Amino acid sequence: MQSKDLLQLAEQFGSPLYVYDAEKIQSQYNRLSKAFSKVNKLRINYAVKALSNIAILQLLKEMGSGLDTVSIQEVLLGLHAGYEPEKIFYTPNGVSLEEIEEVTAMGVQINIDNLSILEQFGTKYPSVPVCIRINPHVMAGGNANISVGHIDSKFGISVHQLPHLVRIVENTKMNIVGIHMHTGSDILDIEVFLYAAEILFDAAKNFKNLEFLDFGSGFKVPYKKDDIETDIEELGKKLSKRFNAFCVEYGKELTLIFEPGKFLVSEAGFFLAKVNVVKQTTSTVFAGIDSGFNHLIRPMFYGSQHHIENISHPKGKERFYSVVGYICETDTFANNRRISEIKEGDILCFRNAGAYCFSMASNYNSRYKPAEVLWINGEGLLIRTRETFEDLLKNQIPLPVTIATV
Repeated sequence: MQSKDLLQLAEQFGSPLYVYDAEKIQSQYNRLSKAFSKVNKLRINYAVKALSNIAILQLLKEMGSGLDTVSIQEVLLGLHAGYEPEKIFYTPNGVSLEEIEEVTAMGVQINIDNLSILEQFGTKYPSVPVCIRINPHVMAGGNANISVGHIDSKFGISVHQLPHLVRIVENTKMNIVGIHMHTGSDILDIEVFLYAAEILFDAAKNFKNLEFLDFGSGFKVPYKKDDIETDIEELGKKLSKRFNAFCVEYGKELTLIFEPGKFLVSEAGFFLAKVNVVKQTTSTVFAGIDSGFNHLIRPMFYGSQHHIENISHPKGKERFYSVVGYICETDTFANNRRISEIKEGDILCFRNAGAYCFSMASNYNSRYKPAEVLWINGEGLLIRTRETFEDLLKNQIPLPVTIATV
């Protein structure tokens, strides 16, 4: 997408505004598919939590994607978007047995990540196909909050508990059809990922009726100019060769599964916000925008960096700004960032705003959530309307008049 297109969308739909480039999502999907083209059975399950708009799910469905879901609500969204149950994987953490049973009844593939629920589920439903999430105790991820494969993680069944896991499966006669791992987001070192894959291969040898191995995702995308990213092509070459060799060892052709979220949608996303005020203090120039961490929490939550451009005056003289929001709390998107000279009314564009941005938005300070637009075939398609005051009131129940006036 070009800046002129984004400016036109900001004028048409207002700000703040999320915009997603359909062509970029499609190219990322095709890039991952091509990297693993030497694997006969490859399946890509989009991680719904990254960006759960129904239109995005439908776009990926048309490309052949399945879904990776982590809640019953995401399962329902997938079904509503037209996915067949068998194309949906459900990998919850810390949910009740009752929720897992409810999802099971929908015909979705269940992925269990703790021994207690595994034993309870296996005892009641020994014939239901189940995948098991293994914790390989391999640290990966650019931030402690998104590293999920280390020894202190709440996710997965420790690989060191494998004897106990096998005993539960043997005692309940469970139908184990898959083994899964996810080390965390922002994988930088392919060798670390391949090391974790070997742990998964070793664990898989304990189960004789597997149909697939799920390697999760967490591929790093570039957040700034010259930033490093996961070399998908190199990973595809090395892991494909090892996976195909393992299938020969196992005596059966298995399906290789990935569950990318950020990799597919992050770079496709743009967040547009208008500058309300330029405020000079004794030490800093603040650019205050018509948004806050209620709309894009990642910089405050993870310390993540989003490249920010002044698309209203992209060729202006560069100055240093701290870009801040309107939330009544420390609300900083960028400190001392070099940006083309900013004037009140300018539109700033935050890049890499497709993953874990709108999906983590809130109504903090009773602010409305923004609209979402899909840029497809050269035009902007509104895929979520901007919230209104009526949306804030929805589901709230005022006190009865007799109590309120006491």
